[in-house]
Parts: sequence; structure tokens; C-alpha cells
Amino acid sequence: MKKIVTLLSEIHPEYDFLNSSDFFEDGYLDSFDLITLVAAMDKEYHIKIKGTDIVPENFCNLQEIRRFIKEYGIENDI
Repeated sequence: MKKIVTLLSEIHPEYDFLNSSDFFEDGYLDSFDLITLVAAMDKEYHIKIKGTDIVPENFCNLQEIRRFIKEYGIENDI
């Protein structure tokens, strides 16, 4: 989970992503930030996230991101 928190903190270092249950509802991320995060995850994990998967529900909190990234075969080093 540390890598994901690092990627999120690179986008918005001023927010505490560890204590948010919904990044979008809390105003931590917007649609532009989501695209930035997806690009960073593509690069970090060497994956290509499908456009149909780029929806706020898959990236709204750390638990959902972890669940989602496992669908791409990333189990460790999250």
C-alpha cells in the first residue's frame, strides 16, 4: 500500500490519503487527478489500465485501489 500512498502524495502532498474513505467526496482527487494517478500506476506497475476501468469507484480509497489493482495481477509491492 506504500507505493500507492506515495503515488497519491506526489499528486497532492497536502492530503492524508490514509484517513480518507472517499478521495473524491473529500475533495482530494478530481477527474484530472484520476488520469494522473492512472498514468503513474501504468508506469509504476508496467500495466495498461483499460479506459472502461477508469472510473472513480475503482480509485475512491486505498482499499478499492488495492482490490482493483489485484485484478491486473499485481499482488505484491502495492
